[in-house]
Amino acid sequence: MPQRHSLTAACIVAALHLAAAPLAAQDSYPARCGAGLPATSTAGYTPLPRGDVFCLLIADPKAPRSFVSMVREAANASQNAASTTLASVGIGDVFPLGRWNGSTPGDGVQLSLSAGVFAQFDLGTASYDLVNADYVIGLPLTVRRGRNSMRLRIYHQSSHLGDEYLLREPPTIQDRENLSFESLEAIVSRDFGPLRGYAGGEWLLNREPADLARTVAHAGLEFRPMTWIIPLRKLGGFRVVAATDVKASKEQDWKPGISVRAGVEYDRERGTEPPGRRWSLLVEHYEGPSPYGQFFRERVRYSGIGIHFNGF
Repeated sequence: MPQRHSLTAACIVAALHLAAAPLAAQDSYPARCGAGLPATSTAGYTPLPRGDVFCLLIADPKAPRSFVSMVREAANASQNAASTTLASVGIGDVFPLGRWNGSTPGDGVQLSLSAGVFAQFDLGTASYDLVNADYVIGLPLTVRRGRNSMRLRIYHQSSHLGDEYLLREPPTIQDRENLSFESLEAIVSRDFGPLRGYAGGEWLLNREPADLARTVAHAGLEFRPMTWIIPLRKLGGFRVVAATDVKASKEQDWKPGISVRAGVEYDRERGTEPPGRRWSLLVEHYEGPSPYGQFFRERVRYSGIGIHFNGF
């Protein structure tokens, strides 16, 4: 097999191995997301469960969660771009369709539907012009066995420029490129106490423009201790979280896009009824190929702060 395919193939093989293995826990470290609630701890099939067995990636700019951030994008002389203040907004969620639970709470295989819209608004204009919007919908299959978890997902992304931005800076026919593709993604994750590492890749299927390179590598590291730094008794508490997410693609000659986020996360005790939702206040920094779909051939650097909401 060609070398450029090896990462994606290895992740798919690992994912299938996890799915085929007996669903028995390797240890009792607390679940990082909402898979171990009493309502979902019985072995067997659960329709429309809560949470997921694969936790969302904290620093991934395209993770299906809802958030609003204010970021300052640095000037780029090579692209004749001045510094800009943007509102980066996402509306996304993961809707579980069904889970096949293991004998240990938190273990299992789950099929879900995920969707999200990610938009950027130029705060330096009178009407806060919409610059770009990315629409993502996917069908993730997730698996957990103890500290190990994986996500195998097929998803579609399409990207569109805002009307006001087009009126302000109309592109020529030669410059205008539509970005739309379907992708097969595989990510394998392992918890190491408060640390979590993950790695994987993507293989683009149908794609526009047609010459868009197919291969993407994806990895990251997260720090999320279960101990609260500000306990609020029955109300839950706040903990410190930090993460870095790295993506590199053949399209960008493997020059990485690095996303870093850190801050505090509010959570309730795992296993309480009714289950609580998480939210976090995070500072962030990104540098690399633009994560804004219509500008995928450009490089950006921005820093800011945002509030993020998780469904589990």
